[in-house]
Amino acid sequence: MLYKEIELEIAERKAWALRRQLGIPNNRQLWVLACMDERLPVEEALGIKEGDAHIFRNAGGVVTDDAIRSAMLSTNFFRTKEIIVINHTECGMMTACGDFIRKALEDKGIDVYNLQIDPALPELQLEQGAFPKWIKTFSDVDEACIEQVELLRNCPLIPKDVIIHGYIWEVESRTLRRPYERLSERVNTAEAMSSDRDPYHLLQPCSTEEAKMGEKKAVKATP
Repeated sequence: MLYKEIELEIAERKAWALRRQLGIPNNRQLWVLACMDERLPVEEALGIKEGDAHIFRNAGGVVTDDAIRSAMLSTNFFRTKEIIVINHTECGMMTACGDFIRKALEDKGIDVYNLQIDPALPELQLEQGAFPKWIKTFSDVDEACIEQVELLRNCPLIPKDVIIHGYIWEVESRTLRRPYERLSERVNTAEAMSSDRDPYHLLQPCSTEEAKMGEKKAVKATP
């Protein structure tokens, strides 16, 4: 009946417009921390769509006080049960250190040690000398990703039952990978291909179990 379709559409529109009032979480009960880089398409990278997640982005995709504030609200009050951190290759936060940025700002006449970090919260002040650390640059994206995950897992404002993982978006291949699992480094030379296996493996007969696995794959691949 047509009226049922109309009523369903009205109900869905109401649930979308009044999600916070009705206590409806995002579709995946997911909070994402990601870099603001324009080459990182968060929805595409995770295979999600509008309404699936709360997405927080900043320079570097790093844990900051504001990131913690947003994650705390999402996990404690909006029924979020999972956090994904996405960093990416060729990140601009690896191109300069905090002291370089401090000096560049000082050269522009900005006193970085006498300014309001949050104009709406003047009580929030950095200790003397902390500005370069506040910028949160890093030199290794894989290490940085692991660090953000640990910072979130150990944060007392985020419930312990929230599942937290981190991944690297490769801008050059447009794919996700785990930290330090760089498959591209294992396929270009004989040395790389044999670094973690018997160099004569390909010349040795496969086991019965391996043969059966190969047969199964061949059958599945047959059109």
